[in-house]
Amino acid sequence: MKLTLEVYNELKQKVSFFYQKLKLFKYEKTKGRKLVIPIIDTIALALYKQSSTRKTKKSLWNDLKRYLKCSYKTLVVNLNRCLLLALIILLKIRNLNRHNAHWLKHTDSTDIPVCLNKNAQNHKTMSGLASWGYSGKGFYCGLKLHLTTDLKRNILSFSITSGSGSERLQFMKLNKDLEGVFVVDAGYTSEKLEREFFQENQRILFAKPKKNMKKLMTNLQSKLYDTRMLIELNFRNLKMFFGLETSLPRSIDGYLGNYLYSLLAYMLR
Repeated sequence: MKLTLEVYNELKQKVSFFYQKLKLFKYEKTKGRKLVIPIIDTIALALYKQSSTRKTKKSLWNDLKRYLKCSYKTLVVNLNRCLLLALIILLKIRNLNRHNAHWLKHTDSTDIPVCLNKNAQNHKTMSGLASWGYSGKGFYCGLKLHLTTDLKRNILSFSITSGSGSERLQFMKLNKDLEGVFVVDAGYTSEKLEREFFQENQRILFAKPKKNMKKLMTNLQSKLYDTRMLIELNFRNLKMFFGLETSLPRSIDGYLGNYLYSLLAYMLR
C-alpha cells in the first residue's frame, strides 16, 4: 500500500500543477454539497488506474476505498464527470510538446478493439462509434487511434475515429498546423496527398514506397524510414503499460474516459 500511495501522490502533484496553471478550480462547485472527491484527486485516481496494473475501476476502488470513503458508484460518476477537464490538460501538454518539437515527425494509426470479434454482433455500448477495421493482425471491431509524434516520441497530435476511418484524411487534420519532415508507412502513399501537404521550406511528406512500386529510395530517405518504428513504441507502451485497450466499460463515457486518461497518463510519464 505504501508504494501505491507514493505513485498516487506523484501523479497528484503533476495534476495539481496543471490544475493551478489552467485555473481548473473555476470548475469546482461553489453552491450546494461539495464533491466527495475533489477534481485533483479524481483525475489523479484515473491516471493511477491507467498507469498501474488495475484493469477496472472496481479494483481501483478496492485498492483505495479506506482512503476515499465513498461508494464505488460515486467514484465512477466522478471519473466520468472530470473527463473534459482531463482533456484540457491533455491539450495543454500537446501544445507544449509542439512548441519544443523536433523537426522530424511520424504519423501512424493503431487498432483499438472494443470487444472480441466473436462478440461484435452483440456489442451494444460502442455500436454507434465502433466499426470493422483492418490492421496487421487482421480484422477487428473497434476504433482507431491516430498519432503524430516527433523523434523524441512526444505526442503532437491525436484523434480517435471508427475502425474504418481514413488514415490519409486524418493525416491532413492531424498535421495542418505542424511543420517539418513527416515520415509515414506505405499506407499513406499517395501523390495527391504529398502534393497537397507540401509547403516549400516548411513541410514535406515522405511515404515509404509499396513493395509493388518501382521507386528508388535515396540513402537519406532510407535512414528516415528507419526512424518510423519509434512511433510503434508509443502504441506498444500505451497498450501494454497504460491500459489503452479495454472491453470492460459499460458506457460510452467509460470507454472514451479510458482512452483519454490513458493518453494523459502516458504524456505525464
